[in-house]
Amino acid sequence: MTPMGQLLVTAGVALALALIATPLAGRLGRRLGLQDVPGGRRTHKGLVPRIGGVGLFVAFFGAATGLYFFGPVQPEHRLPFAGVLLGTGLVFLFGLADDKFEFKSGPQFLAQFLGAVVAIATTVFIEQVTLPLFGLQNFETLRWLITYPLTMAWVVGMMNTVNFLDGLDGLAAGVGLIAAVLFALHSYSLGQTDIALMAVALGAACLGFLAFNIFPARVFLGSAGAMTLGYALATLAILAPARVATALLVMAIPIADTAFQVVDRLRRGQSPTQGDRGHLHYRLMDLGLSQPQIVIGYWVFCAIFGTLALVISAPLYKLIAVGACGLVVVGLLWVLSRQRPAGK
Repeated sequence: MTPMGQLLVTAGVALALALIATPLAGRLGRRLGLQDVPGGRRTHKGLVPRIGGVGLFVAFFGAATGLYFFGPVQPEHRLPFAGVLLGTGLVFLFGLADDKFEFKSGPQFLAQFLGAVVAIATTVFIEQVTLPLFGLQNFETLRWLITYPLTMAWVVGMMNTVNFLDGLDGLAAGVGLIAAVLFALHSYSLGQTDIALMAVALGAACLGFLAFNIFPARVFLGSAGAMTLGYALATLAILAPARVATALLVMAIPIADTAFQVVDRLRRGQSPTQGDRGHLHYRLMDLGLSQPQIVIGYWVFCAIFGTLALVISAPLYKLIAVGACGLVVVGLLWVLSRQRPAGK
């Protein structure tokens, strides 16, 4: 089969699975009473099932499993791909349990830590980092000191970033779609067709899910969907050189937002894991912007900054772009936080 044929089949399978599984997950959520009630940070109307992320998982996992067994997977990528599948399955199952029982932060971090362990055990870890002032840093001999902790922080951080980002209809899944498309383009440019197809599977799964999650949402991503998406993005970002830079640029706004919230909550004596309306998207809503306006704005900026990773080759300029975006977001949040404290 030609590369284009492989792409179409992978995207078609993932999209079809998402379009079928997501509404079924919504019906199951309603039947089991796993629904979010309006109030607090949630401004939706009526009861909305919170296990819609089951559809995203089924679509990505199903298409990715098909690629693993029947696709053009390179021998050196078989173990890492297995790690992506196993880790995704692990965090999804925990997320599904969390959607039911609503665990505290401790068990959530434990599940995310175990997911990161699976990634590392299957050689999905950050082994090289390009530092503009020092050149390429290879951590082969410092795995326990640098490689493994850095990978842990990346995987756990990405899952929490996606979870925090999932506050408005279509926001997290749309950003995930943009990141997946850019991952695929970057992989194809490097000749890594199999990794590109994995990214295509994730992007198509996000697209199918978005059909039911766009404003006004009929299903929510939930913990199962957020952990699936965060883990998939984190691990796919590691599988090819320079992809972490792409992820950083795509996710620069939500990453900066998450970092600010953690520091701000600690400063106010609040647990970093305790949700409030301090996130940028909530503050923009409080200023009078509509959900569609904010979501589309996020998508546009994430796409622009992510594209910079493809057109800018110099690591220094990529670092400057990430830093500039982060400073703007933090500055905006600081100004807004002075005007109105984050509501709980």
